[in-house]
Amino acid sequence: MSQSNKNKTTVHIYNRKYTIVGEEHPHHMQVIASMVDEKMREIQEANPSLDTAKLAVLTAVNAMNDYVKIDEEYTSLIEQMRRGERRKNG
Repeated sequence: MSQSNKNKTTVHIYNRKYTIVGEEHPHHMQVIASMVDEKMREIQEANPSLDTAKLAVLTAVNAMNDYVKIDEEYTSLIEQMRRGERRKNG
């Protein structure tokens, strides 16, 4: 991929500024950063003694847990659809 296909945007996560470079639209990157910031603040509120590094790791673990659950649900739904199609087509 050429450098010209990449977008660069500055986001704020947990009171720090980050520059993100990627193929996604800058607005999309801002939304994702906002979600990460929100999750970090939620976890920090429940665990006020966590340092930033531990907070970041717990946020990543939570995000991956959510991803795995959604991926498993998606895979299950796809399989249900395929079984339904097989029955329908006999």
